[in-house]
Amino acid sequence: MKAILSLTALILGMTSLAQAPQPSSEDLSKLDFWVGKWELTWQGGKGTNLIEKKLNGRVIQENFEATEGNFKGYLGTSISTFSPQDGKWHQAWADSNGGYIDLVGIMEGDTRIFQMTSPRTLPNGNTSISRMRFYNITEDSFDWDWEASTDGGENWQLSWRINYKRAE
Repeated sequence: MKAILSLTALILGMTSLAQAPQPSSEDLSKLDFWVGKWELTWQGGKGTNLIEKKLNGRVIQENFEATEGNFKGYLGTSISTFSPQDGKWHQAWADSNGGYIDLVGIMEGDTRIFQMTSPRTLPNGNTSISRMRFYNITEDSFDWDWEASTDGGENWQLSWRINYKRAE
């Protein structure tokens, strides 16, 4: 009986997925500029980032590595996917320092933003939210900023700027 209930739940779940709204090709292409192999530079360091479309083009997987300088050895990975239910991109990031964050995508003109879904509590008791911004986007380059705000997003302070250049 338990097996029949489990199978029924699985079939009902798959049916609801099949009936879920499908994203448009425009929605799925909002992050296509990012796909590829990149050489990265920032003040005090260098790295690489390999961005690939996976799972029938529905997931973007990131593989970041700091290869020289102040963050040498730092590794990170993310998966991003578009949710037709809320019309937004979502990203989950994990890194070699044990870090994990959830981010939600915001499109502001030609700027692409992933912002934390929940604020962090700082040691002094204040809260902070962070975001990444992709801007100055061309076919072969763009700039990426990691920013933080302690006033609910009214003002942002730059924490890290990376210049991306497409690898040959």
